[in-house]
Amino acid sequence: MAHELSQLGWDESLASAYHPFDRSDASPGRVLRADRGVCTVLDANGVTRASLGGNVLLGAARDPASLPCAGDWVVLRHWPDRRVTAEALLPRRTCLIRRTSDKDSTGQVLAANMDTVAVVEPIHPEPDDARIERLLALAWESGAKPLIVLTKADTSADPDAIRRQIEEIAPGVPVLTVSVRQRQNLEQISPYAGKGRTLALLGRSGAGKSTLVNALAGTPVMPVQQIRDVDGKGRHTTAYRNLVLLPEGGAVLDTPGIRGVGLLDTAEGLSRAFADITGLAARCRFDDCRHDAEPGCAVLPAVADGSLAPRRLAGWRKLRQEIEVESARQSARLAGAAGHRRRRS
Repeated sequence: MAHELSQLGWDESLASAYHPFDRSDASPGRVLRADRGVCTVLDANGVTRASLGGNVLLGAARDPASLPCAGDWVVLRHWPDRRVTAEALLPRRTCLIRRTSDKDSTGQVLAANMDTVAVVEPIHPEPDDARIERLLALAWESGAKPLIVLTKADTSADPDAIRRQIEEIAPGVPVLTVSVRQRQNLEQISPYAGKGRTLALLGRSGAGKSTLVNALAGTPVMPVQQIRDVDGKGRHTTAYRNLVLLPEGGAVLDTPGIRGVGLLDTAEGLSRAFADITGLAARCRFDDCRHDAEPGCAVLPAVADGSLAPRRLAGWRKLRQEIEVESARQSARLAGAAGHRRRRS
């Protein structure tokens, strides 16, 4: 079955990046799913399984984040014995990356080449402001446009009031309330995954990501499970990252439910996720003001007069400290690796 790659975002820029690899036995394709050493890829001729070529493996040995992931564009090579290999990774436009749990402070790529990252948060039992702020920092840092989707709107007597509450902690970010069960406001999400566009979903287990994917696809394509009524939590339903093609073109990228997300060098994302504090900080007397007790701080008076919530500043401080610690660890890791290379040379 032939596929029109432009419906998935293929354009002149990607064609230019692919040009040096263009040959009779090669084709560009988009990764639908990445497993250990093997990718499920869609090219113009359909879906195929491709193992990783030598150059890709060599690059991954130097930088694990360069391994292909769902959403990536790769160069496929079709061999005479019908083997297919992914020989190169085309440049990523956007990249959703979180810190791994190892002590070396490395990054794990969750998704690539998405136009929008939707932070999916259930209204029931109640949205978690701190989790939304953390995921928004990750979304902003990816280079894609962030969106907040509040699911299960039918469980609230006044979902619009909750939407307005969340808008206060997400300056400049659209906030949508949806109910898949009652088919409410799904048409507001569809343009974000329209022809040539990719929407990535990010949130905890039980947030309704897979249910939302199925609704957008118009058919069950992702497994779903019941959640606990007492706390609205669920088990991991999606254990892998999966790019799902939509009938009208475009794609939605479902990610596994995330219990915790470590931030890695996301200073810009933090600044944009906390745009209200960033705006106030621009008026501080000192450029390096930490908004603790410095003279001329413009943030602390805002807390004192009630225009900035204390919880909001506390959330910013917590994430800032985490980013600073992880940035220092990453710098130490890179310096150690550079020293090791010098000693070997």
